[in-house]
Amino acid sequence: MSLGDDHQSSGDYGGAGRTRLRLPEDEGGPRRGGRSSSRSLVTVVGVVVLLIAAIAFANRGGSDSASGEDGAGDKPKTSATAPSGTRPVQSGFAHDAQGAQSAAANYAVALGSDGMFDKARRHEIVQALADPGWADRLQSGFDADYSPVLLKRIGLDENGKAPTGVTFVNRTLPAGTKMTSFSDSAASVEVWCNGLFGLAGEKTTNPVTSSWFTVTVRLSWDGSDWKVTETSQKNGPTPVPGDSPVSGSGELSKAVKEFGGFTYAR
Repeated sequence: MSLGDDHQSSGDYGGAGRTRLRLPEDEGGPRRGGRSSSRSLVTVVGVVVLLIAAIAFANRGGSDSASGEDGAGDKPKTSATAPSGTRPVQSGFAHDAQGAQSAAANYAVALGSDGMFDKARRHEIVQALADPGWADRLQSGFDADYSPVLLKRIGLDENGKAPTGVTFVNRTLPAGTKMTSFSDSAASVEVWCNGLFGLAGEKTTNPVTSSWFTVTVRLSWDGSDWKVTETSQKNGPTPVPGDSPVSGSGELSKAVKEFGGFTYAR
């Protein structure tokens, strides 16, 4: 759905009207040009003095704020970004088509995160997003998908943890949504996604790869929010890969740690 289709901006803002005030001239005599010139000169000098004082004050404040510990005030401070949001978005989606699409995109991010590989975290995510009437069915299905056999095959332990010195990556990045059905009580939304998956490390046999897939999220309205009833996934649409050089495992591991993943979308 294109935002341009729903939000058209005319750009027609009310004009800012300005009123000119005309001062009366002295009655009964000619203008005194010398006096006006001296007044203008005094005004100009006063403005210049005020500007110089303001600049000096601003420079003094800037130098104080720019200075840091160990003389590193002229260098920007950097730090690894934390995931956006303490928890996946769980409530507050509007009861309309836009709200359903936003909910589906957010739920695709949460259900396609590395947290799904940890049993306790997986149960927390599913119980928060699922329609109560469908929660048990969804939970058992996801538990079967993330089986001990799968965890071992991709190089994780029984708790979904990567070996020491290796970084596990599993992120779902929505590229767009498409409403396939909608009513006041139910909706079906397709979420086109790019995904990152694998282990970043020197000796890993499952390097991080990128893939494209479409997740179908079926939702029900529970009276206050959209909740998940079913999900399914299919491959594509997949664009032609670009010619960007492949990054080494060290660079990928660093990027995963420095660039926090999103816990919400749209």
